[in-house]
Amino acid sequence: MSAVSLTPTRQPLPQLAQIRGVLFDLDGTLVDSAPDLAGATNDMLRARGLAAVPFERLRPMVGAGARGMMGVAFDVSPLDTRFTALRDEFFDRYEARLLQDTRPFDGVPQMLWGLVAAGLSWGIVTNKSERFALPLTRGLGWSTEAAAIVGGDSTPHAKPHPAPLLEAARRAGLSPEHCIYVGDDARDIVAGRAAGMPTVAVRWGYLGDGLPIEEWGADVVLDAPAQLLEWLLSAR
Repeated sequence: MSAVSLTPTRQPLPQLAQIRGVLFDLDGTLVDSAPDLAGATNDMLRARGLAAVPFERLRPMVGAGARGMMGVAFDVSPLDTRFTALRDEFFDRYEARLLQDTRPFDGVPQMLWGLVAAGLSWGIVTNKSERFALPLTRGLGWSTEAAAIVGGDSTPHAKPHPAPLLEAARRAGLSPEHCIYVGDDARDIVAGRAAGMPTVAVRWGYLGDGLPIEEWGADVVLDAPAQLLEWLLSAR
């Protein structure tokens, strides 16, 4: 296994010995959904006779959802009068190709199996609405394996508010302090810390266009999924 890259901790690492469950962000952490999200965006452009946007420009915007995609493709913000119609079309087109090219990142299935084998439960907390999160996880065969699946509209607040993480811990039958949260966006780390959980940032995700990952304040930064179980077991 590769060495684990640690950042300055905000929670004492001995707390890891008490961890009983791992909560994950979905897009950019467990699955690479960028091909389908970018595909839906470019389908909209082609339908209007416009040139497609290079995938490399759209991929970092996945974490920003429709706002990010429509911003790059059509130069609109949620305040623009055109935004709502474009967003709704984007959602419909994305729903139609939800699992066309979306796949787990390399090493993710093995990581999840390893957690279960080590006696740890796992769940998903995403800002993706249940409209997409539930059929996507069902299609991947995860809906019966995950201890909790919480979408962006499952609680009154989305990340970076801690409410979705706290709800996932409740559904999994765990105390928040017995969970860690893993994500590929700075708001994941904000949410995890607010929920009182150790936090993990993953370098293989989309990362957005803000601060460098080392400056998010996560307890640890990982380069590959296999490192997660190594880090957890190091405290046992």
